[in-house]
Order: sequence, then C-alpha cells, then structure tokens
Amino acid sequence: MTMINHSEDDESLTKPLGRCSVFYYGIGHMLNDITSACWFTYLLVFLTDIGLSPSDAAVVMLSGQVADGLTTIFAGELIDRFGHFKVWHIAGSLLVAVSFSSVFGGCLPCKLIGSDSAMLQTIGYSVFAAIFNVGWAATQVSHMSMVNCITLNSTSRVVLASCRNAFTMVANLSLYAVAFVVFNNVGAGTPAAVENQYRWIAYISIFIGSCFVVVFAIGTREPRLKLEAHVKGYVRISWMYWFKKILYHQVALVYVLTRLVTNVSQAFLAFYVINDLQMSLSSKALVPAIIFVCSFVVSILLQVHTEQNFFISSISEFSRPSFFFFFACSVALIVVLYVGD
Repeated sequence: MTMINHSEDDESLTKPLGRCSVFYYGIGHMLNDITSACWFTYLLVFLTDIGLSPSDAAVVMLSGQVADGLTTIFAGELIDRFGHFKVWHIAGSLLVAVSFSSVFGGCLPCKLIGSDSAMLQTIGYSVFAAIFNVGWAATQVSHMSMVNCITLNSTSRVVLASCRNAFTMVANLSLYAVAFVVFNNVGAGTPAAVENQYRWIAYISIFIGSCFVVVFAIGTREPRLKLEAHVKGYVRISWMYWFKKILYHQVALVYVLTRLVTNVSQAFLAFYVINDLQMSLSSKALVPAIIFVCSFVVSILLQVHTEQNFFISSISEFSRPSFFFFFACSVALIVVLYVGD
C-alpha cells in the first residue's frame, strides 16, 4: 500500500501543472512588483518634493537597500531550513503593505511626536524603508523558492517562472497607469498636495497587489516538503562552494551591473523629465511606461533570436545589449549638450 501511494505521489509531482495552478502562483508576486516599481521610480522624487534634502532622501533609499540585502540572505537560509513558504509569503506581504503605506502616507513618527525636523523625518522614513525591504525580501525569496517544491516537472517550472515574469510586466504597467490617472486628476501645488498624490498612488497599488496576494494564498497549496525524499542521494552543498565557481561570479557580475543600470536610470528618470525637460507631471508615469513596454518588446525579440542562434557565444549576447545602452547614453548626452548650447 505504501509503495502504491509513493508511486502515485511521484506521478502527481512529475506531471505538468494545470493552468489554474500556474496562474495562482504567477500572481503571488504582484504586490512586490507593483510596490517595487513605485519605490524605484518615485521614492526619491517624493521625498525631495516634500522637503527632504537630496542627501537625506538618499539615506532613506540606502537604508532600505541594505535591509533588503541582509534579509535576503537570512530569509533564504531560514526558509531552506524550516519551510512554510506561504507563512513567510503572507507575513512578508503584510510588512510590505503596512510599511509601504507608511512611507508614502507621510512621516508617522513626526505626527506622533509633533515635530517636522529633517533628522526626525529622515529617521522615520528610513525605519519604514527598512521594514518595507525586509518584508519585500521575505516575500520574494519564499515565492521564488516555491517553484522547485511545487513540482518536479522541468517544463512546469519554466512555465511558473514565465507566468511570474508576465505578471511583473502587468504590475509595472498597472502602477504607471494608476500614477498617470492620479497625476492628471490630483493637484500638487504644495508639499501636502504632493503627499496626497503619492498617498493615492500607494494605497491603490497596495489594494491591487493585496487582492492578488489573497487569490494566491487561497489558490496555491503549501508545497510538500516531501520533495526532500526524492533527493536523498544528493549531498547538501555548502554555500561556500559557489564562491569557487567562476560562472557564479560571471553571472553575479552581469546581474549586478544590469540591476545597477536599471535602478539608477529608473530612479532619476522622473527628475530628468520634470526638472530638466520641464514636461508635465503625467510624464512621470507616461515616459517610464513607454520605456518599459519598449524593453519588454526588445526582450522578446532577443529571446527569439537567441533560440534561433543557440550556439552564439554568451559573451556576445551579454555585450550586445551593453553596446546599445552605451550608444543610447552617448546620443542622449550629445543631445543634452547640444540643446544646452
């Protein structure tokens, strides 16, 4: 009887997942994605618009990123040891929702103490920025690591990751659509009005993301950690093992530099279109949305090209987008200098 149940369990884990299971998993990162898009696009603009100095705004952003980096390491280790993916996911989502609304909803410590000093504002925003990134990292790690424990089918794992990436695009476009509507319909003549603008964007984003998290929590079953039984023949690898692999450092370097370019350009784009180009407030939503759609289209074309030319050197594939990026930056710099003259 035990052998029959075991074989049935093996079969259920190796067969392809249904569309509903893939959909429920794919939407589980929507809250993280939509708040992350808002975070990198509008946080620095929001903080400087309400009166913080650029250096204080940078401290707030930095505190969040440091917390994110540290939490990612510890969350991964704890989840790997104790499991309970959905518990981590829900707890992280709650932290994200509460702290994100506290950042864009105004300085809560300032309201409690009754002071608007620059130091208190910086500390207050930095604390909630750190809490936000702690929750964000816990949600991200738990959601991504679920893939290998939901199914043993390699095709289904690819489909799960693809669905998650597809909803990342949906989340980003949803954020910019919300921001476009808010910037067009809510005034921003004073710091209080600016706070009101971003408060609306934050609350609507949290509501949208939370709805998807609820559906994910209801529709996705807790992954069975019985999968460990299928890998008894394998030896647990120490994390130090990866630091001895050249490929690990190559991939890490490419990813870090790519994220650096993406995050920096995303964070300063709003400043550029408003302060330098003197465009309307709605351009803070429209221009990032156009860039995001273009990058999505190019990524699809590159993927098709790579599949058709599978044996092309990976160095060539990595260097080609870098060439286009530096070319675009050079053209933009020349245009700015020409216009400035």
